[in-house]
Amino acid sequence: MFTGIIEELGEIVGKEDLPEAARLRIRGPLVSSDARHGDSIAVNGVCLTVVRCFDSGEFTADVMQETLLRSTLQKLDPGSVVNLERAVLPTTRLGGHIVQGHVDGTGQVLGRSPSDFWEEVWISLPRELARFVAEKGSVAIDGVSLTVSALAHDASGHSLRVSLIPTTLSATTLGRADVGSAVNLEVDVVAKYLDRLTLH
Repeated sequence: MFTGIIEELGEIVGKEDLPEAARLRIRGPLVSSDARHGDSIAVNGVCLTVVRCFDSGEFTADVMQETLLRSTLQKLDPGSVVNLERAVLPTTRLGGHIVQGHVDGTGQVLGRSPSDFWEEVWISLPRELARFVAEKGSVAIDGVSLTVSALAHDASGHSLRVSLIPTTLSATTLGRADVGSAVNLEVDVVAKYLDRLTLH
């Protein structure tokens, strides 16, 4: 489990294609400082299992084909910058919301509106996920816990708006995500379970 509060900006330093999988080598000195084989680290919001740690502040993780198909990790190459967060400890403050690292789908940055103190960003929302997202509710975008400030639906589809404070703009990849960039989306797990319970 994660909180969606990004600890570090990391970098993809290697990518090895495997049969129906890929192995990523990621530089993240902070998150790998106490990591061990089998630990969980969220990479752009995707929960990955540490395969090996290196003294250089790097670690490797395998990404299965299912995860590659459902997330933007398939588009990562050496040099790509990623959001990193270690799994929470029992004593961790839950500064964001409950994030599982199980990406539900991807969206696309539709527009950005900067102001003096924050930046509003519109992101497309797949139709099948729209019912799980509520105004003033929580959503994880590339692993970043954010509050939905507005929702929209028109002929082109569903979208959501988030407001990014300076800390989020500087400390996560969302500060550099251009219009057209693909992002990972994870909706609130509570909404998913409530939806399931009301259907059956």
